[in-house]
Amino acid sequence: MVKDFPLLALEKLMKRAGADRVSLSATKEMRILAGDIAEKLAKNAVEMAHHAKRVTVKKEDILLASK
Repeated sequence: MVKDFPLLALEKLMKRAGADRVSLSATKEMRILAGDIAEKLAKNAVEMAHHAKRVTVKKEDILLASK
């Protein structure tokens, strides 16, 4: 899961958030944490879909899981 997020994309994200410079170690740590958060969100969204008796995860499942 960790290698799913490209480092350059995460570095750009942090720069858009206001960082002037971002170290490689910070970008790698961001990749790990973003992966963990995305995995938890996905699991919650799947639970929402199953609760609604669906196998397809929809946008509203993601939105509910993020709350």
